[in-house]
Amino acid sequence: MSKSKIESEEIKKILCIKPRGIGYIILSTIVLENLKAAFPRSEIHYLTEEFAKRTFENNPFVSKILTFNKKDFILSIIRKVRKEKYDLVFDFWSNPKTAQVTFFSGAKYRVGYEKRGRKYAYNFIGKAGTMGKHAAEDNLVLLNALNIPIISKRIIYQTTKAEKTFAENYLNEIIPQRKELLVGIIPSGGWESKRCDPVKWIEICNEIQKKYQSQFLILWGPGDEKDAKSISEGLNRTPLMAPNSSFGELSGLIEKCDLIIANDSGPMHVSAALGIPTLGIFGPTDPQAHRPYSEISSYVIHSDLHCIKCTKLVCPYGHECMLELPIEKVMTEVEKLMKFTGKF
Repeated sequence: MSKSKIESEEIKKILCIKPRGIGYIILSTIVLENLKAAFPRSEIHYLTEEFAKRTFENNPFVSKILTFNKKDFILSIIRKVRKEKYDLVFDFWSNPKTAQVTFFSGAKYRVGYEKRGRKYAYNFIGKAGTMGKHAAEDNLVLLNALNIPIISKRIIYQTTKAEKTFAENYLNEIIPQRKELLVGIIPSGGWESKRCDPVKWIEICNEIQKKYQSQFLILWGPGDEKDAKSISEGLNRTPLMAPNSSFGELSGLIEKCDLIIANDSGPMHVSAALGIPTLGIFGPTDPQAHRPYSEISSYVIHSDLHCIKCTKLVCPYGHECMLELPIEKVMTEVEKLMKFTGKF
């Protein structure tokens, strides 16, 4: 189908599909300003799994969120999508299931990645990895397939008024006369191998406290309790421990920090999207593709190891990528980011 046949005026409703992976979902929002500029009279909807719904809430460019659960029957998802009568569908996931949803969506224009066995679903196809090295820019490939101008590369995530109030109330109660640098640390990680060991977190935090007058806030979620407790007990100065909170409330706390240090994780991308100076700690994954996507962020990786960027979910060795990460590398990047905090 010729790209010139798509007229802006005929596109009234657009669906973007990104089911899971909080970090990947946030990175996919790089397309939104570009879509709105190209199709200013259109509504933009997202299809995602129920647990990820919060990622798109309070986004000024997203009019509606359709959700499903991983075990939902495919026909029920297709019915939900067809009911909306979309003109244009972008399948930013392009797995067998989302390809079926796209094909049966009823949309005249359907865009997805060039993947074996899925080309039937799309009448516009993009080749991943042709827009840049970072995973965020891979989403722009599908816009390029339609010759949509790229006017913005901003990822978008916003906290709500209630989430901001939650964070303010918590911090005002704990540290009412806040004068020190507030450094949030995020020990979360979707894979075991991506999680920096507590002993290394302790070394990093203690080293930062030697040089900067700072208070640490441990930002944790389900599954992080053991690591958070170990880190808290090992620091020279007792840190603040975030209360049990929702994903949105955790985002509110992230937004109040002067600096965030995080494993490669969804919350790391939240921090970057919120405009907080963010340092990502990497080992099994490639920071060129997955680093915090902002100009005031950076990353560290023990690049000298033979096994670095192994992509293994569980380390088959001794987790040297984290345990042997030189503290000098970490401090060099911390010092670079300090200028963005406005306090040094």
